[in-house]
Amino acid sequence: MTVGRSDGLTVGLVMLVLSVCPTVRLTAQDTTAVRLSADTTHRGVRPMGAFWRSFLIPGWGQAVTGRHGTGAAFVAWEGVTAMMTLKAQQELNYFESIHSSNVELKRQEVQDWLVLWVFNHLLSGAEAYVSAHLRDFPPDLKVQAYPNGIGVTIPFHE
Repeated sequence: MTVGRSDGLTVGLVMLVLSVCPTVRLTAQDTTAVRLSADTTHRGVRPMGAFWRSFLIPGWGQAVTGRHGTGAAFVAWEGVTAMMTLKAQQELNYFESIHSSNVELKRQEVQDWLVLWVFNHLLSGAEAYVSAHLRDFPPDLKVQAYPNGIGVTIPFHE
């Protein structure tokens, strides 16, 4: 079956008319009548904002989401990994200057500490992203073990 010139023109004309004419909106799709209450509006830092803050400086995203203890742990681990990387690098430089046979082992140690340093940035960013998403989660959620399974209670406050 071949499409003639007039069939192609008809299809093109129909597509033009459909794209130019305004679409018909159904009343069920009308979103202008929906009003957000104050409880559903966004407050504080957004999840990607928290991620980027903690990715750049571990603990910063946790601080803005109110998780100060977790942020302090990421800051402390950042300090440990930074200092151990520098210490291992100094030892590597010394081993290279004395032509030690342990140069390769020390080089591997420097790389290991660098990986942990980078991993701290990634993990801190991911944790800040998740905690920003779960900021409005009820804090008094209780999970309890029972003989035949577990039970979850969520208190509702009016």
